[in-house]
Amino acid sequence: MESQSRSIHNKRSMAMIPALLFLSLIHGVHCFYLPGVAPEDFQKGDPLKVKVNKLTSIKTQLPYSYYSLPFCTPEKIVDSAENLGEVLRGDRIENSPYAFTMQEPQLCTVLCRIMIDAKTAKQFKEKIDDEYRVNMILDNLPLVVPIKRLDQASNTVYQLGYHIGLKGQYAGNKEEKYFIHNHLAFTVKYHRDLQTGSSRIVGFEVKPYSIKHEYEGKWSEKTRLTTCDPHMKRMVVNSNTPLEVEVNKEIIFSYDVEYQESDVKWASRWDSYLLMSDDQIHWFSIVNSLMIVLFLTGMVAMIMLRTLYRDISKYNELETQEEALEETGWKLVHGDVFRPPSNSDLLCVYVGTGVQFLGMVLVTMIFAVLGFLSPSNRGGLMTAMLLLWVSMGIFAGYASTNLYKMFKGAEWKKIAAKTAFMFPAIVFVIFFVLNALIWGQKSSGAVPFGTMFALVFLWFGISVPLVIVGGYVGFKKPAMEDPVKTNKIPRQIPEQAWYMNPIFSILIGGILPFGAVFIELFFILTSIWLNQFYYMFGFLFLVFIILLITCAEITIVLCYFQLCSEDYKWWWRSYLTSGSSGLYLFLYAAFYFFTKLEITKLVSGLLYFGYMLIASYAFFVLTGTIGFYACFCFTRLIYSSLKID
Repeated sequence: MESQSRSIHNKRSMAMIPALLFLSLIHGVHCFYLPGVAPEDFQKGDPLKVKVNKLTSIKTQLPYSYYSLPFCTPEKIVDSAENLGEVLRGDRIENSPYAFTMQEPQLCTVLCRIMIDAKTAKQFKEKIDDEYRVNMILDNLPLVVPIKRLDQASNTVYQLGYHIGLKGQYAGNKEEKYFIHNHLAFTVKYHRDLQTGSSRIVGFEVKPYSIKHEYEGKWSEKTRLTTCDPHMKRMVVNSNTPLEVEVNKEIIFSYDVEYQESDVKWASRWDSYLLMSDDQIHWFSIVNSLMIVLFLTGMVAMIMLRTLYRDISKYNELETQEEALEETGWKLVHGDVFRPPSNSDLLCVYVGTGVQFLGMVLVTMIFAVLGFLSPSNRGGLMTAMLLLWVSMGIFAGYASTNLYKMFKGAEWKKIAAKTAFMFPAIVFVIFFVLNALIWGQKSSGAVPFGTMFALVFLWFGISVPLVIVGGYVGFKKPAMEDPVKTNKIPRQIPEQAWYMNPIFSILIGGILPFGAVFIELFFILTSIWLNQFYYMFGFLFLVFIILLITCAEITIVLCYFQLCSEDYKWWWRSYLTSGSSGLYLFLYAAFYFFTKLEITKLVSGLLYFGYMLIASYAFFVLTGTIGFYACFCFTRLIYSSLKID
């Protein structure tokens, strides 16, 4: 255990090196905390605010507000302020009737008593059937259920939230019954500062029990339970007499609070949540991706250093055309290779959108690696991605109109407008349809009208103007001159071998970029759809860099083979070659759905495939743009080396 903690510490130290180097460059560095995640000190006897969050289920993927079920309520339900990312995630953080007092244990505290009617019983049974979990928050820490695992390197793993209840059978009876967890044994872990005597909360755990509470006489606020009485030393330690959900029966909710001093410091309190025992798989993912990169790099190096160098030098020595034709065919299409493609407007729009995505992903990754997007800042990642997306609109406009000008286009405003509206409009339509489905299920995951208005404002009020400004600047800048002249009459493309068929080569080109990321993709999908934390941003950043290199190299290799076979229509094919990895992403998402998830409801399945369609489309645009620019630079490089009169 000591060696494991040492290795975790070493990994964390390595991950923090870039951040420390960055901060050391700033004169007069002071300690700082991100807004909303600063530590709070508590003295003994201070009240602790326990908040409730959404009910979640990995079977339905539809979150619900805590008070959508008839749980005990405070005198007045107060919503907490939530950022844009939290609202889009379906978080609904509200106050709760649980009353904690720092370092003052509570035993058998009765929360409330409710009577179950037919409607209430049906609600509870449906949520238990769908394996819904209750999520709570204390001092910005999510509630977890510790589970002992003997087969893991770490003996304890944590699950977010506790199940509302469970299904089971009485001994000797095959009929399935529904039981509710009505007694919660909370454990609050704190770290004491020996100098000031104040404490900071470093852990929030619970063990849920189902118990049929009993009491004497008629129920009143002062009624003492006989099944849970600290005076009689009767504590709830198991669920041997569970409480069944039955019509016209009562549910008495109760809880215990225990306080444990911990050696874990406040700065390290998230480590147990984020501890990954399978980091070897991540290293395997890196090695696997590096093997692909080394293979492709070898091929690119062979093409550039041997074939191209020999081709260019011999061609420049004024060989006869027959000798040049025997050597290679890529030189023969120099008069057509920079001929503008069909649907050039659409290509410009997609390239601009890809630049916008690339900028957003790159800056998000850097912030995440430096620790600015910690899971403790709920919704921070999604908020940052949205704001970065709209901010990168200026680069999208610049890239699309500058390329458009190179194609001798004149209507730059039309291209800028298409760049500003096309991709966001497609995503917005899909998102709106999915949101309507969520509304139909009365889920808290449905985006409220106010948030929808904020998203539209970000789009029309910030993104669109920035794209227009970028488009204006990009069109005013002189376009790049082609390194060789384009013939007036297009050259006839000879019949191609079967393996150079556009569809075949495009589909082959997407396999390797997808292969470089698919292992890490498994963990990302798990964190999204199985309600787990993902914090391997260091690994993810390495995989992303490898993805960039892989997309560029596979496109260059296939582009070279295409030009050698005297097919000069490389513009769209370069984009689609690496972009086809988006198709493989969607196919993998379908495989993951049928093998790893237990989703049975039609609406939940539509949500999954709808969101994965958006993700795959975005991945297509991103990887396609990387491949396009790699091929663009490659063709300009090799043809600028030729001495052609």
